[in-house]
Amino acid sequence: MASPEKSFLALRHPGFRGYFIVSVLAMMADSVEHVISYWLMYQKFHSPALGGFAMLSHWLPFLFFSVYSGALADRFDPRRIMQLGMAMFMAASLGWGLLFFAGVLEMWHAMVLLVVHGFAGVLWAPAAQLLIHDIVGENDLHSAVRLNATGRWLGLLFGPVVGAGMMTLFGPALGILLNVLIYLPLVLWAWKAPYGPRFRKDKVPARALRGFADVTQTIKDIAGNRIIVSMLLLSAGAGLFIGTGYQAQMPEFAHDLGHGDPGAAYSMLLAADAAGALIAGVVLEGRGLLRANARSAFVLAMLWAAAIAGFAASSVYELALALLLVAGFFELSFNAMAQTLVQLHAPAPIRGRVIGLYHMSSLGMRAFSGVTIGLAGSLIGIHWSLALSGIMLLALTSGLLAFTLKGPS
Repeated sequence: MASPEKSFLALRHPGFRGYFIVSVLAMMADSVEHVISYWLMYQKFHSPALGGFAMLSHWLPFLFFSVYSGALADRFDPRRIMQLGMAMFMAASLGWGLLFFAGVLEMWHAMVLLVVHGFAGVLWAPAAQLLIHDIVGENDLHSAVRLNATGRWLGLLFGPVVGAGMMTLFGPALGILLNVLIYLPLVLWAWKAPYGPRFRKDKVPARALRGFADVTQTIKDIAGNRIIVSMLLLSAGAGLFIGTGYQAQMPEFAHDLGHGDPGAAYSMLLAADAAGALIAGVVLEGRGLLRANARSAFVLAMLWAAAIAGFAASSVYELALALLLVAGFFELSFNAMAQTLVQLHAPAPIRGRVIGLYHMSSLGMRAFSGVTIGLAGSLIGIHWSLALSGIMLLALTSGLLAFTLKGPS
């Protein structure tokens, strides 16, 4: 059994304990906003096209602007960048509630609010990861990244429950207005938290903002680092081939498995990923297992791809449920490890930019998983499209593993 010193290392930092609590609340508020705003859009417009726009507006900002956001976090105080992101989240919730209360919500309003929400996420993500580095340092970074990812899954798991409860108790308009308050604790925590450039012992000169040149120069700066390059390609492949595309197709998978009604069996399929990820966070952190290592990241990603492909091929509900649970476990494990390796190997003056490049790869490429799974699934069936996507990711990961083995891990 692992010694107690190896368990939940990041939570031994008082600053991270506070950050973890307020960030879980913010992640839950993000999920609550999705739940209520999507319901409002459905009730008002009944537009599948608007639902598709919601997915693109959520992920494409990460693809195009993550490096710029990381550059801002390098240049300025990441706490303030996070607060700006929270302010945009709060503005989006406020806009939904007021427009729906007034009965004047139009489709272009919805599109603008969805874009605001997407950009809020881009401002938040790289700055938050950079601040985590300041809070716990390099030795406990893997624990902090993994716990932060676990907090994200907590938000995804409890967001729908809280969102549904708020709609039931207060109605959707008042419910989403109250959601503004759930973002507030992170804003207040970041106001005085003693982290960021002013508090660093090693003062590193920040590179000036250079627009699009930041993207190309950052790529050049890390091109010779096998670990960073392979982790970026791994995360991009995972986002492109699988990402979250299969979750949108879950009603059809549930129907084919004989549980297409909106009852508990279908809901369990939806929640299985999140449950597996939470189990991974608790077990791996509680036992101090799986420290960051490139080879381990590839093996875990291959196991994730195999579990997803197995789910796609399964015709037995219980087996499909178990495979989704396993997939969630491996997804959190390899994603947290890949992100940790990128941050550890990133040069300090451009760490925010490199983190932004990681988010561009891992989150931005998810915008296209609807094509590799959804559009392809309309031609060959979603079971085949998801299974083939898993196999393609397995092939990519095997090649990247061979590439990385040529260099140090």
